[in-house]
Amino acid sequence: MSGTERRRGGGRYPVAAAMELTTDLGPESIPGEFWGEHTSPVARALLSSAVQCFARKGFHATTTRDITAVVGLSPGSLYVHFASKEAVLFHIARTGHERALAVLAAQQDDGDARSHVRRLVAGHVSWHARHHTVARVCQYELAALAPEHLGEVLDLRQQFSAMLRTAVERGAREGVFDVPDIDRAVRAILSLGIDLVRWYRLDGADSPEALGESYAELAARMLGAPSPTGEGPG
Repeated sequence: MSGTERRRGGGRYPVAAAMELTTDLGPESIPGEFWGEHTSPVARALLSSAVQCFARKGFHATTTRDITAVVGLSPGSLYVHFASKEAVLFHIARTGHERALAVLAAQQDDGDARSHVRRLVAGHVSWHARHHTVARVCQYELAALAPEHLGEVLDLRQQFSAMLRTAVERGAREGVFDVPDIDRAVRAILSLGIDLVRWYRLDGADSPEALGESYAELAARMLGAPSPTGEGPG
């Protein structure tokens, strides 16, 4: 790989695009419970510090000293809680994907395919907006994971696609959606919700919920099912 390129999810893109990911991350904070009740307070602090470091500098440019300095610990203290820096990244990526997937799984299916898809999209988008820094690491640093860890995360990612695809397929069968290629439509809709982590700020014009509603409307139109004016995501 040349010095003018950096890996992004197995592909390549110019350094200029990478620098776009390292602008001011805004006021997002990560609650301790995000990391799970069995994660110690020190490990939680290290994970939250690592999120900020990885999002700003990238995994490879971040040192253990960078991560531990934020919480006032020595570099070696990281290994008391994690086997390696890669293990820290894996914990972040797995937890972020699990939290986002839980939001989609919680969206009620009331038998109306259109409203169900809108709720799925709104939940997907609003989660990625509210947790945009964690999501940025989850999306742009996966290539640094060990193969077995990457495989586990990719399995979680497939569940996002399967959940939305099932809802869209049902709507297509019922004549609610008019979409010539369901797989392409699902990839496009999920990609829109993920791409916002490059630029979204919690102190910007749109709240996560407002952005979710807007993207849900866009998704409905992409699927050939525009909703009545003023209708929300379900």
